[in-house]
Amino acid sequence: MNSEQLKNIQAPIKEKYREQPDAAIITLEAHGKIGKGISCKVETGKAIVEAGLHKATGGTGMLACSGDLLLEALVACAGVTLTAVATAIEVDIKNGTVKAEGDLDFRGTLGVSKEVPVGFKNIRLSFILETNATEEQMQSLTKLTERYCVVYQTLAKGVQVETSFNKL
Repeated sequence: MNSEQLKNIQAPIKEKYREQPDAAIITLEAHGKIGKGISCKVETGKAIVEAGLHKATGGTGMLACSGDLLLEALVACAGVTLTAVATAIEVDIKNGTVKAEGDLDFRGTLGVSKEVPVGFKNIRLSFILETNATEEQMQSLTKLTERYCVVYQTLAKGVQVETSFNKL
C-alpha cells in the first residue's frame, strides 16, 4: 500500500468521524474462559491463547504469560502504527524489527514484599529499521508512532480500569 491508497481508504472514515464524533467511539472487547489448573483461555479472534503462571511464580512455562502478552500487544500496535505512519509520510521501510522488554519484580506479585509494586517497573520499546529515511524523517516516525499507537499511549498515560465480580 502506498501513501495515496492509505489516504483514500482513511479519508471517508476521517470525514465521518469529523461529522459524527460519536461514530468514532468503538468498544473493543476481549473474552476469556477460566481454564483448568491456574489458567485462562483467551480468544484472540484468530486463535485461543491459554495463559497461565509465569515460571517465576510457579508456572511450567508451557502457557503464555500475560505480561508477555501485554508486551506482544505493544509490539504489534507499535509495528502497525509505525508502518502506517511510514506509509503516510512516504518513508520506505525495507525491513525492521520491533522489540519490547519489561522489568518485573515478582516479589510484589507473590506478596513477598508489600513495598514492591505489582506490575512492570519499566518498559523499553525499540525499533531496528532498514530504511533510507533522513534524520528528520526518523524523528517524524518516532514522534508520530508514539503519538498514534493506542497501546503505547495507554501504557504511557495510564487509564482507569473498572472491575466487577458477579455470581451466576
